[in-house]
Amino acid sequence: MAAFTVKVRAQTGKPKGRNTFTVRLMNLESSAKEPFRYSATLSNGSGRTQVYELGAMVPAGWSGVFRVDGSQVAGLRLDSGRIQEISVEITAAPAAKPGKYKVPVVAVGDNDTLRLELEAVVKGSYGLELSTPTGRLSDDITEGSGKRIEMTVKNTGTLPLEGLELSAQSPVSWSATFEPSKIERLEPGQTKTLIAVLTVPDKTIAGDYVTNFTAKNDAANATATFRMTVKTSLLSGWLGILVILLSLGIVYYLIRKYGRR
Repeated sequence: MAAFTVKVRAQTGKPKGRNTFTVRLMNLESSAKEPFRYSATLSNGSGRTQVYELGAMVPAGWSGVFRVDGSQVAGLRLDSGRIQEISVEITAAPAAKPGKYKVPVVAVGDNDTLRLELEAVVKGSYGLELSTPTGRLSDDITEGSGKRIEMTVKNTGTLPLEGLELSAQSPVSWSATFEPSKIERLEPGQTKTLIAVLTVPDKTIAGDYVTNFTAKNDAANATATFRMTVKTSLLSGWLGILVILLSLGIVYYLIRKYGRR
């Protein structure tokens, strides 16, 4: 790693004649979506200026960075008798399973290596996604008919989800049912397919309508906004034309009959 020179402030108290690398809290707990932030202190009691390279031996897929006064560094130059606060940020892999992970952190000087044993406890997380196999959230339907919509429910968290219930908020007089209406258990990373049946009543005015589909339990929820374009049926169209023609015929007849008087 490359070493960076940073401005170091003198701290109260004298070093004890040796180099030390300490951390205030060595065991932290967080979900895989949030970084673990440790507050470490590096002290140079060697009697001469030292250059330290910083490193973190993280599990595969994880990452670790060091910050001094808000700036990310890979190392630092520390004068004799000085103490520097260092922020250590460890980020777990997105798919990290719940559990305790040991993360060795080192500060490698000119003549010695200072070592910390950090612990990162990954908590399980809940996550849920509701969509369609293609990602398309729109379709069209004829008034007075029903539409079968294929949908997918995915567990995007690290903990299983149980008792997921499906529901819909649709326009007035519309109806929505699900096949199945409940998912008993969904493992992390697992995707299940279901069918939503949306029924549009007769004489619905043509246009765009929105239905919100929801999958949820006590731990997680997800919503998919589906846009449905309603079209007038062919029979309704012909009936409309016939009504118009009939009205024109009646007007023509009245004009012919009474227009001569």
